[in-house]
Parts: sequence; structure tokens; C-alpha cells
Amino acid sequence: MKVKLSIIYSWFIRSITYFLPNIPLIMRFRGFLYSLFMDECGKDFQVASSVYFNTLCGIKIGNNVYIAHNTVIIGLDLIIENEVIIGPNCVISGGNHVLNNGSFRFGVSEIARITIEKGAWVSANCTLIGGAILPQRSILAAGGVLTKPYKEDNSIYGGIPASLIKKINV
Repeated sequence: MKVKLSIIYSWFIRSITYFLPNIPLIMRFRGFLYSLFMDECGKDFQVASSVYFNTLCGIKIGNNVYIAHNTVIIGLDLIIENEVIIGPNCVISGGNHVLNNGSFRFGVSEIARITIEKGAWVSANCTLIGGAILPQRSILAAGGVLTKPYKEDNSIYGGIPASLIKKINV
């Protein structure tokens, strides 16, 4: 029941705040409204007007998180740690369809956690699917598809599927 209410609530918040400008004060207000249905949410959560949350249940957000326009977030198990930037046009989906009787349409969806660790940056047009982990202070390069967990902090990952491109000297 909470998931269904969360879906309606997220649609309502998006509908009533969509026309407001994407300035920090308004984006913080929008983030605050979304946070009321999330499992956890830190301070200074900024959400652009055209971000779409399928549901808010199972989402944990840290402090100083920014989600840019046209990002779609689908799933029931998502952790975004402190100081994360999510660029425009990203898709974050914790559910993966399973083939059933020759069709993905009627297969049961498998849900897996997605974690974006502290200080990470998801560049524009990226996709993260269930089971993905983007390590601390790492970058998922533009257009990358993160399909599995990585552990090396301070790194750049990119490609389809994403792989380690290089370490970042800190």
C-alpha cells in the first residue's frame, strides 16, 4: 500500500512543481517534498523539475545531492550517498525483466540494489541497472551503462557496459 501511495505522491509533487524554475531554492523545496516519502534523505537535496521518480519507497539519499533534468529513477532499493551529482537524461533502474515462457513482457521483475557512493558523478545520458555500484569519488562517463558493482574509488568508468578507464589522481 505504501508503494502505491508513494507512486501517486511522487506524481503529485512533480505535477504541482513542474512549472517552477530550476533555481537552487526551488530545487531544494522540491527535494524536501520528495523526501517526505523516502526511507531517508539528508539536507540540501536538489531535484530538477523534470526528474521522474517511479516510487519513493526504498530510496535513501545523503546530504548535498543534485539530480538534473530528465532523469528517470525506477526501483525500490536505491542508495545515493553524500555529495553526488547525477547529470541530465540518466536512467537509474533497479528492476530487470526476466524471460518467462519466451517473453520478457510477462516475466517477473528482479529487483537489485543500486549504490552511488560519496562524491561520485554520474555524467549525462548514463544508465545504472540493478546491482550496480559506482565507488566513491568516481565518474561514470557520459553515455555509460553501469551493469555491475565496482570497488576502485577515484576512478573513471565508461562504455557499454561500463569498465574501468583510468584512475583519478587525487
